[in-house]
Amino acid sequence: MAYHLPLLGLVPEGFMSQAPFLSVSRRTRSTPFTRRVEDNGVSAYTVYNHMLLPTVFESVVADYHHLKKHVQIWDVACERQVEVRGPDAAELLQLVTPRSLTKMQDDQCYYIPMVNEYGGMLNDPVAVRLSEDRFWVSLADSDMKYWLSGLAIGKGLNVDVFEPDVSPLGVQGPKSDDLMADLVGDDIRSLGFFRHRQYNIGGKDYLIARSGWSKQGGFEIYLDGSENGEKVWDILFEAGEKYNVRAGCPNGIERIEGGLLSHGNDMTEENTPLECGLGKYCHTSAMKICIGGDKLRAEKKNGPKQIIRGLTLDGDHVPGCTAPWPLRNETGQKVGQITGAAWSPDFNKNIAIGMVDKNHWDFGTSLTAEAPDGQRSAIVGPIPFETV
Repeated sequence: MAYHLPLLGLVPEGFMSQAPFLSVSRRTRSTPFTRRVEDNGVSAYTVYNHMLLPTVFESVVADYHHLKKHVQIWDVACERQVEVRGPDAAELLQLVTPRSLTKMQDDQCYYIPMVNEYGGMLNDPVAVRLSEDRFWVSLADSDMKYWLSGLAIGKGLNVDVFEPDVSPLGVQGPKSDDLMADLVGDDIRSLGFFRHRQYNIGGKDYLIARSGWSKQGGFEIYLDGSENGEKVWDILFEAGEKYNVRAGCPNGIERIEGGLLSHGNDMTEENTPLECGLGKYCHTSAMKICIGGDKLRAEKKNGPKQIIRGLTLDGDHVPGCTAPWPLRNETGQKVGQITGAAWSPDFNKNIAIGMVDKNHWDFGTSLTAEAPDGQRSAIVGPIPFETV
């Protein structure tokens, strides 16, 4: 199978375009839900953790409006799981994150920055604790299984590190509680944020967490067993019909509004958690154990040299941000970069996320962004954008 690759994303072969195309093979893995995604009219994909991730259905703007009003089912199986199991499982995870895991309970999910020996961000997954010696690590886009395996071998830890047959399926949007309560019972309404429980869907129990990569609220169903993917998808769509359910995906506009950072875009291993505004996840006790902790402790003492900020841009609708846009001060000096930008229909303005240097990160600072279509005024502000 081949997909053409225009600027917006991928479309099925046969589309009248001169753009290059992506050939899908075993190296570009489909998911347990791919056939249903295509049945529901996916119009663009990206590749994430070597898997297909839908990015557009009707249009970015139409998908955005629907997500904020109704409920969507998201194929986010690309959030590949690394299972860490054994007596030293917690010890291994603590080596790679500056967030303390000592108080984590068996029904909790933790957002954990994962760092290298220099304190640079390698990933920002959600860790799911199943028991004292068993975790799933729900990855952003990077091959952390090899990093964890290498550390386990090098440190001689008693732990197994492998990829289980577990694929998340998102239920996102303001009507997600109603859909899930109809499906599994009202008990799910009391499920706390980043908490998980087992619920029965179609005769099988699945771990369901209140989580997801949107600010609209929702859940992630950890599908245990690929053979059950289409059955669970169909059950969700049947239950969600009265709530105007649609297939959806992470939305570029909504995620910038909500200040949701994208690993590989807004942050890379060149950035530390402190630069990414994640200082609350850098605990003194954990940094004494974590690889790269010494670097982070020194940075926490002295302060970062740059930090993630929100920005508002003037002018007409901004183009897509496929490469960083330099930010310059009044003398033309580069003082940062924009890594995500979009026109927000709800705020009626252009909004962006970017790294800004220390001397220019105060709210209200006026900078110039070098966008592909020309220079634009950029005003530094907070994220998320609720106060815009």
